[in-house]
Amino acid sequence: MDSLDIFNELSELIKLRINSCSEVVHPNSWIERRQHKDYDLWCIQEGQIEIRMKEKAYLASEGDLILFTPKIAYTATTLSTSCKFIFTHFDLSLGDHHRILDNFQLSGIINSTLVEEEIRLFLDTYDQYKRYAPMSGIRLKGCLTILIAKILEQYGHKQYRGEFTHNPTNQKPTMDFVKLEPVFDFIHENLHQTIRVEEIAAVAGMSEKYFISYFKQSLGLTPGRYIYQLKMNRARELLYLKRYSIQQIASMLGYPDPYSFSKAFKKYYKVPPSKFVW
Repeated sequence: MDSLDIFNELSELIKLRINSCSEVVHPNSWIERRQHKDYDLWCIQEGQIEIRMKEKAYLASEGDLILFTPKIAYTATTLSTSCKFIFTHFDLSLGDHHRILDNFQLSGIINSTLVEEEIRLFLDTYDQYKRYAPMSGIRLKGCLTILIAKILEQYGHKQYRGEFTHNPTNQKPTMDFVKLEPVFDFIHENLHQTIRVEEIAAVAGMSEKYFISYFKQSLGLTPGRYIYQLKMNRARELLYLKRYSIQQIASMLGYPDPYSFSKAFKKYYKVPPSKFVW
C-alpha cells in the first residue's frame, strides 16, 4: 500500500484551517526574507519571482504555485517590474499530527499545468471570497482542500517533487513513512483477523513501545486507532452492499461475535449497524 493512501483511509480525521488568504502586489525592489510557522501557498498572477535557499535559486512565473512548508527559510525577490500573487497560510493536520504534509517532499514550485483545473476553481472562489460573498469562506476551504489533494496526487504519480530544502539542519527530522509501509500492507491483508500491536511492531522491526511512539508521531494516531478506523470504513462499505448479515460482517472484520462488532460500530457511527442503512 502506498503511504499516500492514508489520506483516503483517514479522510474523516484530516482537518484543514485557513489562517489568512489575501493578495499582494510588490515592485521590482521587493525582497522578503522569512520562514513561516504554518504552510504558505502562493499563486502567482503577474510577473516572475525568484526564491533563494542557501546557494540555490528557483524561478516561478505567472500561473505557477509556490508551496512553503513551516520553518524553511527563504529569500524572495521579483525579477520583473512588479509581481502580484495570492497567498494562503494554512494548517493541515491528521489526528494529532499538525505537520502531516512534512512527511512528503512537497515544498517547491508547482507548474500550473499539473493543477490547472484546481487552480482555476480556487481563483474563481477567491474572487467571491474577497467580495465577502455568502458561504465563500467554506467554498474557499473546500477548493484549497481539492488543490492540495491534486498536488498530493501528482506527487504520488511521480509527476511532481518539491525542490526546496526539505529538511534543513535546524529542523527536527520527520518520521519516515517508508518504514511503515510494510505495516500498512500487513494490516490491510489481515483486517479480517484480530491484529495485535506486538505483531505489527515485529513487522516494522521495532520494539512494541518504540513502535507505538513512532507510529503516533508519524501518523498522528495510535496503531489501534488506525486499525479501528480501517475496520469502520470497511464495515460501512459492507453494509452498503446489503449482501451480508451483521454476524458475517463481524467475522469478516475479525470481531469475535456480532455484539462486539455492533458495540464498536455504534461507538463510531452513533447508530447500530442494523439501523445504519435504511
